[in-house]
Amino acid sequence: MENKMQTKLIFILHLIGLSLASAGGAQTISNDEPASLLLLKASLIDPLDHLRDWTMPSNGFENGSSHCDWTGIWCSSEGFVEKLDLSNMNLTGCVSEHIQSLSKLSVLNICCNAFASSLPKSLYNLSSLTSIDVSQNNFVGNFPQGLGVASFLISINASSNNFVGFLPEDLENATSLESLDLRGSFFEGSIPKSFKNLQKLKFLGLSGNSLTGKIPRELGEMSSLETIILGYNEFQGPVPAEFGNLTNLQYLDLAVGNLSGDIPAELGRLKKLTTIYLYQNNFEGSIPPEIGNMTSAVYLDFSDNRISGEIPDEIGELKNLQLLNLMCNKLTGPVPNKVGELTKLEVLELWKNFLTGSLPHSLGLNSPLQWLDVSSNSLSGEIPGNLCDSGNLTKLILFNNSFSGSIPLGLSSCPSLIRVRIQNNLIGGTIPVGLGNLPKLQRLELANNNLSGEMPDDFALSTSLSFIDVSSNHLQSSLPSSILSIPNLQTFLASNNDLEGNIPDQFQDYPSLSVLDLSSNHLSGSIPQSIASCEKLVNLNLRNNQLTGEIPPSLATMPTLAILDLSNNSITGHIPQSFGSSPALEMLNLSYNKLEGLVPNTGMLMTINPNDLIANAGLCGGILPPCSKSSNNISRPRKVHIKHIALGFVVGVSVILALGLILLTWRWMYKRWYLHSGVFEDWFRKSESEWPWRLVAFQRLNFTSADILACNKESNVIGMGSTGIVFKAEILRPHSVVAVKKFWRSEADIETGDDLLAEVNLLGRLRHRNIVRLLGYLHNETDIMMEVFKENLIFPDIQIAEYGYTLKVDEKSDIYSFGVVLLELLTGKMPLDPSFGESIDIVEWVRRKISSKASEQALDTEIAGQCQHVQEEMLLVLRIALLCTAKLPKDRPSMRDIITMLGEAKPRRKSVCHSWGHNATKEKPIFGNSPVAGHLVLVSEKRDWCCITPDQKAQALKRMRGKHGATACDTVFKIEQLDH
Repeated sequence: MENKMQTKLIFILHLIGLSLASAGGAQTISNDEPASLLLLKASLIDPLDHLRDWTMPSNGFENGSSHCDWTGIWCSSEGFVEKLDLSNMNLTGCVSEHIQSLSKLSVLNICCNAFASSLPKSLYNLSSLTSIDVSQNNFVGNFPQGLGVASFLISINASSNNFVGFLPEDLENATSLESLDLRGSFFEGSIPKSFKNLQKLKFLGLSGNSLTGKIPRELGEMSSLETIILGYNEFQGPVPAEFGNLTNLQYLDLAVGNLSGDIPAELGRLKKLTTIYLYQNNFEGSIPPEIGNMTSAVYLDFSDNRISGEIPDEIGELKNLQLLNLMCNKLTGPVPNKVGELTKLEVLELWKNFLTGSLPHSLGLNSPLQWLDVSSNSLSGEIPGNLCDSGNLTKLILFNNSFSGSIPLGLSSCPSLIRVRIQNNLIGGTIPVGLGNLPKLQRLELANNNLSGEMPDDFALSTSLSFIDVSSNHLQSSLPSSILSIPNLQTFLASNNDLEGNIPDQFQDYPSLSVLDLSSNHLSGSIPQSIASCEKLVNLNLRNNQLTGEIPPSLATMPTLAILDLSNNSITGHIPQSFGSSPALEMLNLSYNKLEGLVPNTGMLMTINPNDLIANAGLCGGILPPCSKSSNNISRPRKVHIKHIALGFVVGVSVILALGLILLTWRWMYKRWYLHSGVFEDWFRKSESEWPWRLVAFQRLNFTSADILACNKESNVIGMGSTGIVFKAEILRPHSVVAVKKFWRSEADIETGDDLLAEVNLLGRLRHRNIVRLLGYLHNETDIMMEVFKENLIFPDIQIAEYGYTLKVDEKSDIYSFGVVLLELLTGKMPLDPSFGESIDIVEWVRRKISSKASEQALDTEIAGQCQHVQEEMLLVLRIALLCTAKLPKDRPSMRDIITMLGEAKPRRKSVCHSWGHNATKEKPIFGNSPVAGHLVLVSEKRDWCCITPDQKAQALKRMRGKHGATACDTVFKIEQLDH
């Protein structure tokens, strides 16, 4: 008995000892964690001092749990750190390896900071982790290996960083993982097939990386998947048919890539799928009718592909559909009538296809339709009258079709309308009364139809209209008296109608108007003086009317007026002297009027095209022939004295002319001898049917025309293009090397030879540090002309190549040169860089890069680097540079538009977020307009402007997918042209 008691006592004492030892050990570990946290803090930069309470207490860490009260720290009942949340603190620096000392850490959240270092490799030691969120930082390097050993790990969010390398394959061992978000970095390679082991995974986000290869069919075995976001990568091949096995899938985003093949019919088995984005890929074939079995579908976007065939009637079975976007494909046939029966449809975009027939008459009747765009098809019939029955329609875009009938009266009572664009159709009847009363209507485009009648007076009552285009119709009567005083009106186009009466004289106090075109009407009366109060007016076109009276001198003082066309009227009086000093005037056309008097010889009137002043019989002087002097203006009180004076004047002038003639003859003889040595001998050697070469020099030269012609042979050819051949001419005594461009000229060019020589003379006078000087040119009276340049070929093959296209030199040539300078800045290359290849200049090289979808490869890597925002902005400016270097001068923007575009070329984004919880919210995208035609602009009701171009969809902006990983948001970049 005593032995038993001793044994029990020893056992009890042993347990007590173990307990004390454990307690002591726990105390030791707990005391180590505060020290590790302080070391972690030491590696951080905390500019806002969020971690100011992370300090050593005065008594040290005697109680062992004081750190549990620090900011961002949560501890277990035993005093171990279980949760570390340092999110949204604007922290930088690096995450110390000492974080591995937090052995019981289960939740780590450092998202939404500014870390730009690599993650500590020791993260894999945190085997208790259940959740890690490092999203929305700038972490670099490879994603840490080893997290797969964390058997309790449920969620990884590393979206929106700068990670590189391959996807971590060891994650296949984290079999408890439910969410994996690695969007918005630079991961490369393919998706590991071993991810199929993640059978509990519900969310897979890999969009916005540089992943390649085919999408593994093994993903179709991950039966728990609810969300797949793989867009904005470089995947190729088809969508695996095995995706049809993912019966729990709710969200599928494969947009913006190189996927091809047919859309799998197996997707029709996905009964829970609410969202499917396949836009901007290379899908072909037809839309499978099995799509109609996806009865939960809400958002369906197959736009920007190569899909053909008809829209299947089965789409009408998607009763929950809110968005249907099939734009920019090759679809044919009619729009199914069942589409008009979709009671939840909000957005229908079918533009730029080959659709025929009429729109469903019930479209909008029973649905909250907000956006309808079927432009650029071959649709016909009447516009459905019920489009705005729900009162939600904001955008109605039907242009470039064959719609007929009249404008539905229901549109004039649709208060939600923002944009109506139905130009280029066959619509007749009158413009319905009431459109001017719509409180949100900003853009109204009715041009190129068969509209007749009067322009409604209520237009003048609008407080929202900024753009009105009713040109090329049959509108009659006069303009409403206050039509041009709409407070927000920027553009008013009413040309090519039958408008009569005077131009309204109510321009005061409304300075927004920038474009006014009333040309080709029957307007009469004088030009209102008050028009000069439009301080933002850029383009004023009143040509081809019946206007009378004088030109208001105040027009010359308008600060932004760049284009003024008053031709084909009956305007009288003089050209205002101040026109020559107009601050912004670039183009002035006063031809076919009744103007008279002296043309001011100042400012832009010194270089105006004489054709812009023709058919004004009374105009003279300036660039026109001089005015004749009337003898009636000569006073003759003393005839004899005047005769003596006149005789002396005539004698003096005769002497001066004789001396001048002698001087000019001597200089001509000298030039012929100095610059054309041997030319006289050449003349006599030629037959009567041949003409001599003449060298016209723009500076002192040390070679003759014979020297240049001697080098004009095949062995010296260094380039060839559509406008001529470039030779290398090497003159030995004294040694010099020049480039000679020999142009091919047609008979039409020969007929306008004087203009051609005048324009080349203009080029010879150009002096700029970035433009190689034109030394001179050779010409004869045949169809050949050669130009001589310094050895560097920047000038001949860029600006002269432009000159060779058109044989014209004007302000559009300056735009071309400006575009070339932009390309040099953006690419870091010379205009004729050897890397381009033979006969390829910088303009052609950049265009080929863009055609091959390799825009980013054209950028100077020393400037662009890895900074995404810089790359985006450079790509925007690259697009502007290509507009400047368009082959046809008429296709180039004005310098004013270029300045506007450069000001708007800022990379911004629009995000549409989908919360993966039950309280899903969305933002309704609203497209805005830019004052520059052809610009690509997208805005959101709650976000800033986003100005991006189509070539940037897949490359420059792809990383921005996944910028909202903390709330599981999907960043969507839907780009629309300004026309939409």
